[in-house]
Amino acid sequence: MSSYERYVDWLEEALDDYGAAVDLMRLGRYGKACFLAQQAAEKAVKALMIKRLGVHVTVHSVAELLRRLRPAVSVPDELVAVGEKLDRYYVPTRYPNAWPFGAPHKHYTEEDAREAVECAGRVLEFVKREIEPGRSS
Repeated sequence: MSSYERYVDWLEEALDDYGAAVDLMRLGRYGKACFLAQQAAEKAVKALMIKRLGVHVTVHSVAELLRRLRPAVSVPDELVAVGEKLDRYYVPTRYPNAWPFGAPHKHYTEEDAREAVECAGRVLEFVKREIEPGRSS
């Protein structure tokens, strides 16, 4: 089975990343929680792209992935804005050279993690509704 047919695997991995983000937030590992929240949303949208468009792209921007879904799915502008928030957690949560000083994890707060997890949850709920219309979450 090619990666173009494996949308369920992408969605399951997205849900696992989301669970890890929630766990890390509870442990006070805020930077890592932010990153995994972004990853959860990215993988979920990729699952929906595979299911609806039959494509897998190597783009890592949640907002851009949501925009690229628009030929097949009605994606609200508000959800794209949520994707923009999550995109801020892709690189600087992991790389010291993204900051002028200090390890990346020292720059993230509980508030950041809560926002990231909430945003990822919104993307995941949207994706689940679109992948399986009529199924309640």
